[in-house]
Amino acid sequence: MTQAVLDRLKELCPDAIAGTSEFRGELTIIVHASGLLTVCNVLKSDPAFAVDMAIDITAVDRFRAEQRFEVVYHLYSLTHKRYVRLRVPVDADPPVVDSVTGIWASANWHERETFDMFGITFKGHPDLRRMYMPEEFEHFPLRKDFPTMGIPDSLPLPRR
Repeated sequence: MTQAVLDRLKELCPDAIAGTSEFRGELTIIVHASGLLTVCNVLKSDPAFAVDMAIDITAVDRFRAEQRFEVVYHLYSLTHKRYVRLRVPVDADPPVVDSVTGIWASANWHERETFDMFGITFKGHPDLRRMYMPEEFEHFPLRKDFPTMGIPDSLPLPRR
């Protein structure tokens, strides 16, 4: 089942897929950042996939020189009752990937949260602003180079 789906996706998006893996029946597809929108449009519109929902979008900081970040998309098809995970490697300077809010509206807040915590910019996002941290805060708390104890005096805290 998974191999047939993967073969169909490779046929429709031959240049967008960098690799695949499967663990416990769940398919993970590594997608080039340049081909993300193509793959997502195919996953949503093609009846063989019928991916209805972007359940979660987050990132991983690999803290390496090239392709430091990975944006991870957890997608689900109600029709086929199947999960698909997309991993998109992104360079650190600047970390930019296309927004998928035009494909799945549920991606809106997940992309905002990922921007707020990792500093990854989602090109084309309709309202990309911070969710948890103040707008003037210059750091991204879930990056591996962020100090565990925080940055002293970086946030104005209320006085007692």
